[in-house]
Formats: sequence, C-alpha cells, structure tokens
Amino acid sequence: MADLKAQIAEVASQVKELQKQDKKDTEEYAELVNKMKDLRSQMAPVKEKKVVLTGEAAYLAERMALIEKLGEKKDAYPHKFATTCTVEEYVKKYAEAVGEGERLDDKPEAIAGRIHSARTGKTAFFDIIGNGVPCQVVMAPGVFEGDDAKFKEVSKMFRRGDIIGINGVPGKSKTGELSIFAKSLTLLTPCLKMLPTDHYGFKDQEQRYRQRYLDLIVNVKNRKTFETRSTIIRHIREYLDTRGFLEVETPMMNTLAGGATARPFITRHNDLDLEMFMRVAPELHLKMCIVGGLERVYEIGRNFRNEGIDLTHNPEFTSCEFYWAYADYYDLMRETEEMVSSLVLKLFGSYKVPFTLDSKEGKSKEEYVIDFKPPFRRIHMIPELEKIVGEKFPSPLESKEATAFLMKALEKADVKCEPPHTNARLLDKLVDHYLESQCVNPTFICDHPKVMSPLAKWHRDNEDITERFELFVMRKEVCNAYTELNSPMTQRERFEGQAADKAAGDDEAQPVDEGFITSLEYGLPPTAGWGLGIDRLTMMLTNQMNIKEVLLFPAMKPQDEKEDKKDVKKETKQEKKDRKKAEKAAAPKDGEKKEE
Repeated sequence: MADLKAQIAEVASQVKELQKQDKKDTEEYAELVNKMKDLRSQMAPVKEKKVVLTGEAAYLAERMALIEKLGEKKDAYPHKFATTCTVEEYVKKYAEAVGEGERLDDKPEAIAGRIHSARTGKTAFFDIIGNGVPCQVVMAPGVFEGDDAKFKEVSKMFRRGDIIGINGVPGKSKTGELSIFAKSLTLLTPCLKMLPTDHYGFKDQEQRYRQRYLDLIVNVKNRKTFETRSTIIRHIREYLDTRGFLEVETPMMNTLAGGATARPFITRHNDLDLEMFMRVAPELHLKMCIVGGLERVYEIGRNFRNEGIDLTHNPEFTSCEFYWAYADYYDLMRETEEMVSSLVLKLFGSYKVPFTLDSKEGKSKEEYVIDFKPPFRRIHMIPELEKIVGEKFPSPLESKEATAFLMKALEKADVKCEPPHTNARLLDKLVDHYLESQCVNPTFICDHPKVMSPLAKWHRDNEDITERFELFVMRKEVCNAYTELNSPMTQRERFEGQAADKAAGDDEAQPVDEGFITSLEYGLPPTAGWGLGIDRLTMMLTNQMNIKEVLLFPAMKPQDEKEDKKDVKKETKQEKKDRKKAEKAAAPKDGEKKEE
C-alpha cells in the first residue's frame, strides 16, 4: 500500500509539472492522467466507519424510524381518538366500584393520556396522566387482543411522553391500584424529545418559565397553582355578578396613558397614523360607563406598564376593577373583606393560610400564617407616620416646605429615593419603609394625601387627604380603592399637578385627559372604585414568592445563542470520538487536492 501511494505521489508531481508548463493538451499529459486513475483504482476502498448514535440523537432516530414505519400522515398522528370519558371521570367512576383484584370485562371504556412511566415484561404497565390525574394501564396477556408477537411489538413501541389511547376494561391490580386493562393501545402523538428523568427532574427555574409546557408535563403539581388562579378569577366574577355588576370591556390602546401612575408602552396605529399607548388601567373608561348610566360595572383583563421586572412585578398583569354608583370607600372596605375572606374560606376551609418567605440572606425560610378573618386592620397613613417619626407633617403636602421635611425624614431613616423628588414619590418611600413592613395579615392603609391620589375624592373630614385605601398582604399591595373624584374642576387641577410632575421628569405621572374631564361635566354620580391585582393575590394564596410562578408565560429576556445551548445535550466522549472518525474519513486522501 505504501509503495502504491509513493507511485501516485510521483505521478501527481509529474502532472503538476506539466500543468505549470501549460502542456495539458499533450499526449504525455493524457497518459499520466490515465496512469493516475489506474493507480487509484488499485487502492483498497476505505471502509466507512459506522457512526453509532447515542443519547438524544439515538432517541430521535428511533422515534423517526417509528414514524416512518407507521406513516406520518397515517397512523403516527391520527386525527381523532374516541374516548368514553376523561381520565379524571374514569377514576371517579371506578375508584370505589371495583374490588381488589377484580376486573369488569362487561364495562368497556376508552381513555387517553400521556405516558409518565413504563415497565415492560410478561405484563406491561404504563402510568398515564390525563388533565393532571394519574391512572395505571395494564397490558396483560389474555386481555390484550393480539398474539404474542403483536403483544411484544406494541408493548415495546411506547416511550415516556407519548400520548396514547387505550381501549380496555376497568379493574384493580392485586395491590388494589385502579387500572384500565388494555385490549388495544393506539399511539396518538409520539414524543420526539427525551423527558427529564424522574431522578433529576426539571428544576431549573428560568428554563421552567421558558418551557412552561415541559414544566407542566414533568412537574404535574405545578398545575395546581394555575387551577387556583382560575378559581380566584371565577370567584371574583361570581361575587360581582350576584351583586348586579355588569362585566364590560374597554380599549387596550388609547391616545393618552391615563387611569394610573405608571410608565406606558408605546405602539403605533398605522391606518390612523397615530402614536398610541397600551392601557395602564381601565379606570377612566369604566367611570365613563357610570356617567352613561351603567351604575355597576367591572372588568377583568390585562394592563401593561413599562416598568421593571422583579419578584412582584411583570410588565403585563391581570387586574379586576369595579365601579359602583352611590357607594363610597367605606362600602368598598366592607365588600373587600367579604370577597377576599370568602374566597380564602372556599379554597382552604379556613381563614388561615400558610406562607413561606425566604430570609434576606436566602439561607433560611420564615414561616407565616396569614389570617384573613374579617375585619381587617386599618392604618391611617399620615397620623401613623407622624407617630413613628415623632413630628407633625407640614400642610399642605404639596408645598416646598413639605418637600424639605420629607427629604429630611427619608435621610433620617436612611432610605433612598431616586429622582425626581416629587412629594408623591417621597411619601411613597416613607410609607413603604414604615407602614407596609407592618402588613403581614391583611391590612388597609387608609386616607392617602391628595398629592398621591389624583383620581380620588377629598376626605369629607379633611380636605388635605382623600378617601382612599390600599390593601396589603405579606407587605405587598393587593388592592387599591377610593371614593371617586367627580368634580370636573378639581379633577382638572389634579391632572395639571400631575402634568407639572411629568414636566419635572416623572414619566409615571398622568397627563391631562380632556375627554375624561368632558365626561365628568355631564355628571358622574357619587361613585366608589376598586382595583385588585389577580397575580399578587394568587401569589399569596398559592405560597409563591415570585410572580413568574403564577403566570403561565411570564416576560423573559430573549435567549442568545449561548443560552440556547443550555437546552442541548452535551456531546459525550463516545459521540465526540465517532464524530472525529467521521471527519477523518471524509478528509481528502494523500496527494489529492481538497475541493474548494
């Protein structure tokens, strides 16, 4: 072989020399080329090394082979499977109706679900889950319709994650586990990805948020959070419906970002050639409904605020707001206590809810029991702050004197406030530091100053404050409500004050909304308005510290190429060795020119 390679190298050298001399058309050149071909044909062909696939690649190859065998547009992905009941209905129906070791051969049933574990042998067992409910599938000779070859073929066909349909009969194993004894099994959807193993699970928090579908498949208990969320929304809707409230829908896009103090998302309406804002709150439109004679209205929907993401904030969130003509904030306190406490009682059978909080160092857990039994504690904001700081607050709180006082109080408390230093922001920082920290059990912080509440009505006993309250649970705001400001003149003054704050650099302040002021000029009756954060309340009632845990698909930063590789199985040593061999086999032979 070495001698043959030497001859090829010598002939190749002669060919190159003739090419340099531009003698390709000569007889000598043609003879050398033919000799080169003859010598190469004498070389033993290089035996291709078989690349052995392992891990995820081998699994995918096996699954694709099965799909090809069944036919992608035939049996691998059937259009329908006729079930007689869901897995949940099946379990409820037969849990007590079947005795230990008994089988009801005269009760045929058909159910479907996803395989979570499989054990094959003379008898095959598959644990499936349908809509969160587990059930065992038993594939036993004598019940399964097919010969031994068919039994073996079908029992080895399925993998964890496959969605299957089962036709069979109900029964219980000798250990008393409710099962369905399969007469036939149908592959409905093959799973082309390897599920995380039971041992390691799927615990990476960020990947769980990005791949919530996989989180729900593997961590079945996490679906309980979203079931509870649905129950909360349903309870609120039923509570308001039974009290004569009308559910309405208001615009998601507006030409002004009003209704709450927040930085908006900006979008564009191409046809109208208008810059528009995603709504930060539905408040102003709902109050216009009251002006129009819809005396009790509510809306459950999304709001959008272009602000930071943290443990309790997501840029889009769900709230419920309702507006009630001829009521005030005292009525709202009573209704809030009744609505929330009845919800807790419905979910837990008690007013007490356990909650676990990580310590600031993250090394230990703090255990709490939140007591939702009414009446809730009430804290009057300014009197309580005066009591804590030991000084009387200047009046009015919109003054420059008040600004200096609040700055000094924050400095004394060693609390920082980022610019702009408007009085509303300074007060909010003081409340956060001194009052919100007290609110573990449900607590109303009441009677906010006018400077903090541009849409709330002045207090009937003190015009420097408003008839407003916020409900806090576990030190987090859950609800905000007030007696609505219905004087168009005062509303304009408040809006103009907000506009001044906006001009000073506060991009969360509200603009002057002339359309809303015009509606007030037609007459808004005495009205109470209320808003509750569905996400925050769900956190409290499902023992979650992170808002992303109660959102199916929370806002996440896009993954870059490096991050994407986290989801790719790392190449094993054997796979690397096989790849190197394949690359070497594909490389040019000695004396040959590599193709460009």
